[in-house]
Formats: sequence, structure tokens, C-alpha cells
Amino acid sequence: MKKLLPSCLAVAILSAGPAEARDTKAWNRAGGIGRDALVVAALGIPAVQGDWSGDVQAAGSIGAAFLTTQALKEAFPEQRPDRSDRKSFPSGHTSVSFAAAASLQNRYGWQVGLPAQLIAAFVGVSRIEARKHHWYDVLAGAGIGEAAGFLITSKRNESVRVIPWGDTKSAGVVLGMRF
Repeated sequence: MKKLLPSCLAVAILSAGPAEARDTKAWNRAGGIGRDALVVAALGIPAVQGDWSGDVQAAGSIGAAFLTTQALKEAFPEQRPDRSDRKSFPSGHTSVSFAAAASLQNRYGWQVGLPAQLIAAFVGVSRIEARKHHWYDVLAGAGIGEAAGFLITSKRNESVRVIPWGDTKSAGVVLGMRF
């Protein structure tokens, strides 16, 4: 579980390597993988560490972003770029991804937050490339997710540091504690 975040980034990016730039199904699939990886990381990292308060806060952040997004989709029905339905605004994949990323960053610091934020940004790009959202849907989703993550999640104990690492053959996370 500690190796999850860097590995998920690699999987999401490799999955998004469509042969053609407009391969919307590949972009859609890659964005879903990135979103799911962030949710698993935001809920899994605290669980592995026995940080149940962090788990509750991450779940609250993700839930708040999801509910806010769904309410706005109903209040402001907008046609998707692919014309599949009228639930384009705001991007749910993006809001949930950024809520998970912001929760990780606020709880464990920039060392975990930066890779998580990059994955969330990738999810946002994937939603535009998959023609599921306009750029402003993604921007609104990112704002909702960031707000939920930073408002609901509190910082973990300062004496604990989680530091991700990686090279060409493996990746992982180092947990450091000050006593």
C-alpha cells in the first residue's frame, strides 16, 4: 500500500498513451484509473498507518466534493462536448480527484501532495481529451475538490513525515517519525 501513489501515477500515465491523440476511450479509461488510484490512496494511506481520523477526513472531503458536484450538475445542466448528456458542469472525476489529492497534501505534506496533485491534474486533462468536459468544467471541479480537501482535512502530526521515492525499477514511500 505504501508503494501505491507513485505506482498509480505510472499506471495512469501509461494507460493514457493512446496511439492517436484523439483516442477518447483511452483518455476516458486513463482518467478513471487516475481518479480511482487517488481515492484508494487517500483512504488507504491513512488506514495502513492506523490514522483513522485521516481516513474519516479524506472520506468526508471526497464525499463533500462528490455531493457538491452532483448538486451543481442538477442545478446547471450543460451539454457535454460529446453530446452524451447534459451533466458536463462541473467535472465529477476532477472534483473527486482533487479532493483526494488535497486531503493527502494537507494531511501528509507536499511530498505526498505533489504527486497526488499531478495525478489529479492529469485526470482533469483526460476529461477534456475524452471530450467529456469543457475546460471550465474541469477548472470548477478542481476548485471544488481543492476546497473540500483543504477545508475538511487537517494536518497530521508534525513529527511524522511520509516521503515518496522512485527510480526506473521500483518506487515506494518512506515513513519517518521523530520521537
